Amino acid sequence: MNKILASVISLFFITELTASAAVYKGQRVYVKECRACHGGGQAMAASKRGREWKKMFNNDGEELARVHTESQKAQDSWEYFKGDQFGSKAKHLKDFLMEYSKDSGKVPACN
Repeated sequence: MNKILASVISLFFITELTASAAVYKGQRVYVKECRACHGGGQAMAASKRGREWKKMFNNDGEELARVHTESQKAQDSWEYFKGDQFGSKAKHLKDFLMEYSKDSGKVPACN
């Protein structure tokens, strides 16, 4: 019985660490790639509800990339969105933005 309980508790902690790791990675991506234009993560993430962020990240972030590559104001980010770097990190950025979306009630601390 103790072995089963220990296994369940271990699995719970591993799952929790894995889930928050993606949000943390997304926060790092935001600070590195997005903060210069969009400011702190709190305002950006809270600008949309979770379902809106989810829609922006359908098809590996295709909609988010399209919005940026069609805007002259976002010209500095075109290389990032057209390159491989965005595609490989989009899932983490999505996790971060959804975690702190307008309807989540959570507040990030982006330095």
